Amino acid sequence: MVESRQEARGSRMITELAFTPPVGTSAGVEVLSLADLRARAGPERLAGPNRHDFHVLVTLTSGSLRQTVDFTRHTLSLGSWLWVRPGQVHQWGDITQAEGTLILFERDFPDPATAAAARLDEPHAPVVRTPNGEDIDALNMAAHHLDREFHSPIRMPVDVHVAVERHLLAVLVLRLAHLAAPAGGTAPEPDSAYVRFRDAVEREFAGTRCLEDYARALGYSARTLSRATLAAAGVGAKEFIDRRVVLEAKRMLAHSDLSAARIAAQLGFSSATNFSKYFHKHTGQTPIGFRRSSRGRHHHAPYGLSPSGPPATGG
Repeated sequence: MVESRQEARGSRMITELAFTPPVGTSAGVEVLSLADLRARAGPERLAGPNRHDFHVLVTLTSGSLRQTVDFTRHTLSLGSWLWVRPGQVHQWGDITQAEGTLILFERDFPDPATAAAARLDEPHAPVVRTPNGEDIDALNMAAHHLDREFHSPIRMPVDVHVAVERHLLAVLVLRLAHLAAPAGGTAPEPDSAYVRFRDAVEREFAGTRCLEDYARALGYSARTLSRATLAAAGVGAKEFIDRRVVLEAKRMLAHSDLSAARIAAQLGFSSATNFSKYFHKHTGQTPIGFRRSSRGRHHHAPYGLSPSGPPATGG
């Protein structure tokens, strides 16, 4: 289950979702069906964007499902997996046309070795993963064992039960994170220059949007970073920086009621005007226009619990 923290600002409800253990179960992980989700929330309550502080895995047994993660639409089909990571903005599509399994787990529930091997903190990991061949059966079996353990009566010490769930989840996320490449090949490792640049942008995008600053700090030429980023990410280095800044701006606009001036300051812009021009240049929308379009009329916690406290008011 999920606990929601909401703020009422004007007529908008802003929802942040935090994991809480289901009643009568151990903490850290939950397995439920899309039918369970529909019964708890109803399709209309899933319309607005929500930002989790936990991982969400979704796989289908029938139908198809359109999902939006960080404002990019994805179509989930039979056999594929959606992985929404903590901090990403998630918006459900129409869940009445699909059946499947939903697995929620806290970021610190897997053991440290699993977290490192599965790269659970990787912000650039694929959102949708499509297994092939034997990987499909292996993932389905791992999910089935976890589901069965979660829903079975606890007949062992609670700490042992939690350890079993942790190990079963580890099998699933490790297999999912390391799917075999098509035709038995191996996925090429990204160039080290790109990896260092990508990580630097993740740390510093609110401090600088200048490619030359990154090149100087990392000891590469701007041309080298552009070539490496184009080969690994399909875009030039400057566009990579701009996309990361715009993504964070979108997250803040959709998820908070901070003013454009506050968002501009947090993202390193000298003024709200400069931020608005930058945002419009890269998205074709004004910040306020994007905020309005990104939020549906209904914006509630999708996993079914009432807010944890009375809404806070603010100007």
